Amino acid sequence: MKTSRRAHRMQRHYRRMHRPGGLNLVSLMDIFTILVFFLMVNSSDVKVMQNTADVPLPLSSAQQEAEDTLTVRLSGQSVLVHGREVARLDTIEAEDATVPGLADALAWRREHQGAVPEQGLEVTIMAGRDTSYRLLRKIMQTCVDQQYRRVRLAVESSGEARNG
Repeated sequence: MKTSRRAHRMQRHYRRMHRPGGLNLVSLMDIFTILVFFLMVNSSDVKVMQNTADVPLPLSSAQQEAEDTLTVRLSGQSVLVHGREVARLDTIEAEDATVPGLADALAWRREHQGAVPEQGLEVTIMAGRDTSYRLLRKIMQTCVDQQYRRVRLAVESSGEARNG
């Protein structure tokens, strides 16, 4: 039996409107490409040193960004090199000019690093605001004796210097 034009048009319209929709992958790939480029551009701008709550850093208006170097941290009664305890503050003698455990750890890292540049290796010291100058001087002297002559002290930005 032959269907009328109207019935045929209604069937065609029904099939067209009730078919499952397709996913447009081109626009989805465009969105993800833009997202990847956005994240790549913005992630290279952030430099954050790992800081713990037990080391209150001194405030500074320094504008230079932190670099990823060997980190010596004074935390409580411990001296840590990249998170590993190498010395205890209560065992350091008052007449010693250097910290023995720290010297051993720095010497081991220097030997495994290879050639030492002419200006020396880099190290960042994270010490709290209340750290005595004598102790800080001993740690810096230990670093210099082990050819880590480019010593930086970690500080917290006071908010005056802003990036971007």
